[in-house]
Amino acid sequence: MVSSKEINEILKAKRESHLENNLISCKTCNAKNINIAKFCTKCGSQLVLKDSEEKIEDNIEIKPDIISESSSKIVEHNQKTPHFKKLDDEDLKSMKKFDLNIEKILENWEVYHGIREIIANAIDEQILTGSKGMDIFKDENKTWHIRDYGRGLKYEHLTQNENDEKLKNPQVIGKFGIGLKDALATFDRKSIKVLIKSKYGNIKVYKSRKHDFEDLLTLHAYISPSKEPNFSGTEFILENLTDEDIHKAKDNFLKFSGEKKIEETKYGDVLDKKGGEARIYVNGVKVAEEENFMFSYNITSLTKKIKKALNRERTNVGRSAYSDRVKSILLNSESKEIAQKIVNDLKNYSLGEMHDELKWLDVQEHAVKRLNASEEVVFLTSEELIQDPKMVNEARYGGYDLITIPSNLKEKIKQTTDINGNDIRDLGQFYKEYDNSFKFKFVDFSELDENEKEVFSHTNEIFKLIGGEPDNINEIIISETMRKEVGSFVEANGIWELSTGRIIIKRSQLRNIESYSGTLIHEIAHATSGAGDISIKFEQELTRLLGLIFSRNMIAENIEYTNFRKRRI
Repeated sequence: MVSSKEINEILKAKRESHLENNLISCKTCNAKNINIAKFCTKCGSQLVLKDSEEKIEDNIEIKPDIISESSSKIVEHNQKTPHFKKLDDEDLKSMKKFDLNIEKILENWEVYHGIREIIANAIDEQILTGSKGMDIFKDENKTWHIRDYGRGLKYEHLTQNENDEKLKNPQVIGKFGIGLKDALATFDRKSIKVLIKSKYGNIKVYKSRKHDFEDLLTLHAYISPSKEPNFSGTEFILENLTDEDIHKAKDNFLKFSGEKKIEETKYGDVLDKKGGEARIYVNGVKVAEEENFMFSYNITSLTKKIKKALNRERTNVGRSAYSDRVKSILLNSESKEIAQKIVNDLKNYSLGEMHDELKWLDVQEHAVKRLNASEEVVFLTSEELIQDPKMVNEARYGGYDLITIPSNLKEKIKQTTDINGNDIRDLGQFYKEYDNSFKFKFVDFSELDENEKEVFSHTNEIFKLIGGEPDNINEIIISETMRKEVGSFVEANGIWELSTGRIIIKRSQLRNIESYSGTLIHEIAHATSGAGDISIKFEQELTRLLGLIFSRNMIAENIEYTNFRKRRI
């Protein structure tokens, strides 16, 4: 056996030995040129080989036993396998030779990467032609076969061009047109024998001299006529593969993963991940793995980012390339199963145990809208849990599930609706719903006890202290029950209802004149100012009313004192 290095040395020696006696004279300037040159190195004129001058390459022979199927060593053909019988000189002469022109070999590729490309091409052909599914099997000689039932491979398909047909079809896997050549180069480097069969011919791969550069050995496809003109599709026959190679190659495809599709959207599919790590597929081919994703995804609508990130190897595509599409898939999903898993995961926010999808604000909002539509929940921040304990307890005792959410999500869902058009229930909305459902238990004057009647009878006197009953107050009524106030969620002592023009006083305030008059004046200030608690306008109006009461009371006392003095005199 002769190594590829030794072959190159033989060729170099033969070339040097022929240089002196095999020179071509330029007809234009008479300069001497080596006989493999096509143009004169001095004047640039085209050279013409005379009959007496023979090309070096015609004197150099490559024997069949130095045709290598490996870049590092010569591999004997296995006589036991009929697909890979040893070739003799006549075999080689009868076969067309096609230079694969592989400029860059993917040195980090393993055998399974090459098998992946063959499987991908077979799947694409099934998609493009609508033919039946591919076959992958091992024969009795332990040789692996991968076959599709499409149109059949031609040697022209081995040119290194982008495939227009595949570029126009968004569902296919391959785009670059060079994956097969990368696979063949990898097989050669890893001593895997390959035979490609179709009705257009049989292709084997060997190293041979590069045209016009006879000191270089490059990978060539040797094509022989097919003996099966009715052969359907393309069959790759591979020797020296291991079962593990096939398993690892198939593991790159959704088709063989066993991952169940939960839902299909216009952007891609949500998959029930199998095992610990989730997978990201692009048109059924795995391009990345995610340790902390809740689902696996098959992206079928590609963005510019994804297209740019899909290199020849189709591995290690970064999250930044596909995160937008994953979000779009989730936001367009309608499956209850997906919604429930997202919702359950959102409940783990306070524990810091959410999956990475729930770290995206848009997905959090989607989960909130789903959960709000399906369950009795109240969304609140960790700060609200501390600040509004009574309202929180009221919600909890009312049978609501409290879901803690981040502050930025709280702002995003404020005054929005869920998927059914209902208002998202945060603490504010919870109080609003409570307020709308509340019913007063009014008490008629005749139902009051004697003490309560006595206190209530001073109502007009209190109005006189502020200059009379304001025009917008229609009535003063008493209720056993009162709405609970926002924030404190404690029953109010009094309420001013702008819509009805009435002041409602809690019955317990009639226990004495101080409680009743204080509550009444407070609600009158709301009525005359039109402002709520803890506002400057309300505080100013309340101050004004207290000043009126004090001044009128002082005037009354002065009059009484003056009258007293007069009586004494």
